[in-house]
Amino acid sequence: MAYPDDLLSENEHVVVHSHPHFKMLIFPFLTFVVSVGVGSWLAILARDAAAPWGMVAEIAIAVVVVVLVVWLFLVPFVRWRTTHFIVTTDRLIAREGVLKRTGIDIPLSRINSVQFEHGLLDRVFGCGTLIIESASDEPLKFDDIPKVERVHTVIYREVNDNPYDDFQRGQTPGPQQTEQYPPGQQGPPPQQPPPSRRGRR
Repeated sequence: MAYPDDLLSENEHVVVHSHPHFKMLIFPFLTFVVSVGVGSWLAILARDAAAPWGMVAEIAIAVVVVVLVVWLFLVPFVRWRTTHFIVTTDRLIAREGVLKRTGIDIPLSRINSVQFEHGLLDRVFGCGTLIIESASDEPLKFDDIPKVERVHTVIYREVNDNPYDDFQRGQTPGPQQTEQYPPGQQGPPPQQPPPSRRGRR
């Protein structure tokens, strides 16, 4: 079963599932390109060194490049890939981390308000920060949410326009009213015939 389907309960469906915006990978990607480029250039220069210093320099350069790539590119990429922001018909789910996994679930019924904010750069990339205020907790901020305005609208509609919000699980939606009768009475009292109208003589 694909993630996050294995987290869902019966009759729960995913409405939004996204990773943080790729904007957070721009700096790691530039670091990767610069590290590999500078490392290759230094390795070419090291070949002109006298033996065995040329080989030692090449090995040292390769180790430094690998450490920089893993630390500044691979780790942020894995963190981005394992960070999930999910909105279902019942709750909001956030998961992040690789070795140390953290997560939070917020039932839609406990959400009081949904806000978003984004600066000029965020508007260029089409992302922003989503602010969720729940019933009893401090506001939670989720950064770099792609299409934050659309996600904001989707959550608002799920919270306020869901026809099942006002009913408990297992009940049929829609008003169901039953008439109450006095004890021993199985139905409404019989209707009395209207009095006949007699003319006056």
